[in-house]
Amino acid sequence: MLEAALAALFGLLIGSFLNVCIHRLPRDLSVVRPRSHCPECEKTIAWFDNVPVLSYLLLKGRCRHCGKPIPARYPIVEVLTAVLFFAFVARLGPSLPAFKFCLLSALLVGLVFSDFEELILPDEFTLGGLVAGLALSWVIPISDGPTEFLFTITGAPLKGHLLSLAESAFGAALPSGFLWLTGALFEKIRHKEGLGFGDVKMIAMVGAFLGLTGTLRTLIFGSLLGSVIGVLYILVTKKDHKSYELPFGSFLGVAAILVILVEQRVFRAF
Repeated sequence: MLEAALAALFGLLIGSFLNVCIHRLPRDLSVVRPRSHCPECEKTIAWFDNVPVLSYLLLKGRCRHCGKPIPARYPIVEVLTAVLFFAFVARLGPSLPAFKFCLLSALLVGLVFSDFEELILPDEFTLGGLVAGLALSWVIPISDGPTEFLFTITGAPLKGHLLSLAESAFGAALPSGFLWLTGALFEKIRHKEGLGFGDVKMIAMVGAFLGLTGTLRTLIFGSLLGSVIGVLYILVTKKDHKSYELPFGSFLGVAAILVILVEQRVFRAF
């Protein structure tokens, strides 16, 4: 459990960095320079005001210099990332699979909040994650996927690292291709964009990490989640359903996190 507690502390730090990315990447700003500063008064934030969660509580959610409110998203992202890191290490131990799912969950948290706030899914998360997922599939096998069966019936069975890489590649290509085709057909029929290409890249990233089965579950569950919550939100807020843009990537991200937690049986660790 000590390893899980250390992972949670590391998750707080990663969550703090994710907050920088969530604010800056959609605005095409560097995540390195300048140093963290208040977006309202632009005063540099001292290190003691930048401690994850604790500083937010001590400052009562306000900037020390101008007194403007600090968005609640900052401690939420930090705590959520810490909880996910703790959960995966508690379930899987200090192992490569735990590292893989911690990395994926951090990417997903960043994408969920970026899309929710700015309707943008940064390439640094999606395409960078796609490359990372494909690379990790070589050293961390993706098991129980349908790719082995597909290659077996074609007479060219794959084993070991190649099979895992193929599962990762198929998981990235097929669901994202289906999603792109759905969006293209919608645009052709309705003469307006119904799905951003960022969503396609995001589901490709998820596929590279989870393989075909996990990604299809994510796509189905995310679509159901987005439909139900999206309709309820439009009805409650009385928004125009014809013009409102649903942050579909946020729902895909939530769905992917839940799929990972269920597939890895994380809940049984507690």
